[in-house]
Amino acid sequence: MELKVVKASVEKGEGLGWGKSLLVPNIQEILKNDSQSVPERYIQEPKDRPLISQNLFDSLQVPVIDFSMLAQKDANEIRKLDLACKEWGFFQIINHGVREEIMVNMKAAMAAFFELPFQEKSKCAKGANEIQGYGQNFVVSEKQKLDWCDMMFLKTFPHETRNFKFWPLTLPGFKEAVEEYSTEIRKVSNKIDANLSVLMGMDENGLKRKLGEFQQGIRMNYYPTCSRPDLVLGISPHSDGSLFTLLLQDDEINGLQIKHKEVWIDAKPIPNSLVVNIGDAIEVMKSK
Repeated sequence: MELKVVKASVEKGEGLGWGKSLLVPNIQEILKNDSQSVPERYIQEPKDRPLISQNLFDSLQVPVIDFSMLAQKDANEIRKLDLACKEWGFFQIINHGVREEIMVNMKAAMAAFFELPFQEKSKCAKGANEIQGYGQNFVVSEKQKLDWCDMMFLKTFPHETRNFKFWPLTLPGFKEAVEEYSTEIRKVSNKIDANLSVLMGMDENGLKRKLGEFQQGIRMNYYPTCSRPDLVLGISPHSDGSLFTLLLQDDEINGLQIKHKEVWIDAKPIPNSLVVNIGDAIEVMKSK
């Protein structure tokens, strides 16, 4: 499992960072009927399955940024962040200020939701052309190859964008965990905003002045066990259209891969860290 918090511009509405999706069956339910076969729509073309040679690229690591050093305006850490943004578009952050307890509670709430009976999860299901809710992400065509991933997406900020019909409010602790985690992640997001603004030649409030207030959404990804993992992808190769995404990984499972200089690199989990993915919206701004 993994958890993504996506940050996008309110002024751009749902077109930046958000998206709509056709309805498709949930993988957990497919597996209940047949746990050994892989439906054709989930089988990826060989060219679309990224492969890496562990022997060649084990030494490469996604840049790690110490947020406590950034807060002290440490020149070396600022240079590391600048290089990570320019050369990778990804970095991991440590000492970010989110308590371990909050992260553990969020992971537990996410796991509890996906362990619910299908009848309970389906009460939170997204409808046709809806973004929020339980289902699959960004299915735009009946012929599209599908990801081996069930997901839940909820808008969390501004508060008026929340739609509680998609929240499993009867699941003990879920609402509290999401709200607390989202609040703390928003604080981290604001610090990232400030640092990116400075790196782009503005003052710390530069991005907010240019784009206005930001939306925040949380996406929970669940990857069921597959009998043929060599045929499927948890999430297809993509870039995020948002400003940036913060990813909370499962500490015990290494699945996230990042394309760096045409090579797929494992983003090895660091306990209590967050992965930051610079989105397309930032890249567009930098190119202007």
